[in-house]
Amino acid sequence: MTYLVSSLIIPELGGDPTQWWKLATIISCGTLAGAVIPELVKVFTSTESRHVKEVVTSAQEGGASLGILSGFVAGNFSAYYLGLSMVLLMSISYLFSLQGLGDLMVAAPVFAFGLVAFGFLGMGPVTIAVDSYGPVTDNAQSVYELSLIEHIPGIKQELKKDYNMDVNFERAKHMLEANDGAGNTFKATAKPVLIGTAVVGATTMIFSIIMALTDGLANQEKVRMLSLLHAPFVLGLISGGAIIYWFTGASTQAVTTGAYRAVEFIKANIKLEGVERASIADSKKVVEICTKYAQKGMLNIFIAVFFATLTFAFLEPFFFIGYLISIATFGLYQAIFMANAGGAWDNAKKIVEVELKQKGTPLHDATVIGDTVGDPFKDTSSVALNPVIKFTTLFGLLAVELAVQLTASQQSTTLTHILAAAFFVVSFFFVYRSFYGMRIRGTEA
Repeated sequence: MTYLVSSLIIPELGGDPTQWWKLATIISCGTLAGAVIPELVKVFTSTESRHVKEVVTSAQEGGASLGILSGFVAGNFSAYYLGLSMVLLMSISYLFSLQGLGDLMVAAPVFAFGLVAFGFLGMGPVTIAVDSYGPVTDNAQSVYELSLIEHIPGIKQELKKDYNMDVNFERAKHMLEANDGAGNTFKATAKPVLIGTAVVGATTMIFSIIMALTDGLANQEKVRMLSLLHAPFVLGLISGGAIIYWFTGASTQAVTTGAYRAVEFIKANIKLEGVERASIADSKKVVEICTKYAQKGMLNIFIAVFFATLTFAFLEPFFFIGYLISIATFGLYQAIFMANAGGAWDNAKKIVEVELKQKGTPLHDATVIGDTVGDPFKDTSSVALNPVIKFTTLFGLLAVELAVQLTASQQSTTLTHILAAAFFVVSFFFVYRSFYGMRIRGTEA
């Protein structure tokens, strides 16, 4: 479809009748990435995956500890293969950008990367569909369990009488569990595609900042600052990794504290002896606790990221460019690792429940522990890195332009450096607070 539309819209571009199919090929690299990456993810997260079966095998003899370690292996290996696949497809787009596209524009390879991101987004409807399928199957299975329908006295006879339906609750549970496993795989395939669009798209946004700072690459003195010989640029490259790893810890800390407080409340207040379910009031209280700590953690993280972006943008423009490149690179691999490790742990539990039918056994307990570790990995930290990269890049474009204008108007960097120091104090306070203000202290139940 891309080739067809391109041939109709730009049969000739800049006097070159071959550019249409070259541009279509570049876009198709992104579309292909959106198709190939989910298939690679399945290798590490599906219930048929050798990596996921390795998690189960490890847990059988070594319990939760070895199961968790095997999940780490799956996540790390996936980052290698997915990273190289993205590099390969972007390299193909780079090679095609050298075939005459440079006659039409400055920095044709960067434009090509932007088209790859566009092709990535062409798979958006598919990504949204598979990402939505996972929660549907997950909640369908949960609704069945919470309904306790199989414990209602005479329910089988009632369904037979009213609907002429012979029900098999064991088969229903098995099918819902199996479908949940498929949903887990679908969810896992969507996450790296989303983070990939953020990173490839960030490439073009960073280039727009470079164009603004270097007067369209005309100022060679500033162009030379985009080099390892320019110390602030190198320091920026190092700083981005620090933010990504802090963010991972802070988002996981919010989950840990919220979960701890919820369990603490449940143990102290919810007594299930002689009853089948907790009261609605107690259930609402548990939801309230989880919501409170999620919002508290989110507030700390957002303010810290916001002021960190201002800090580095005002500190030195080329430091900030290095910082953005580092955020995108570290964020890509951290997100892929966490998403796929979490997916492996989740489906390892599904294998135990569906294929081995060992629910309630020590092996099941071990894989549940792995899944508990995996949930903040795949459902919190990894997916949240996507908006962090996008926000930092988009907001950074405005912030660095403001800093440059202030420097020009003041004929000095003193004001911007003072502001950078003030912004850093605010950011550091909320970084500190994201752990020490969220850490588990004593009892609150």
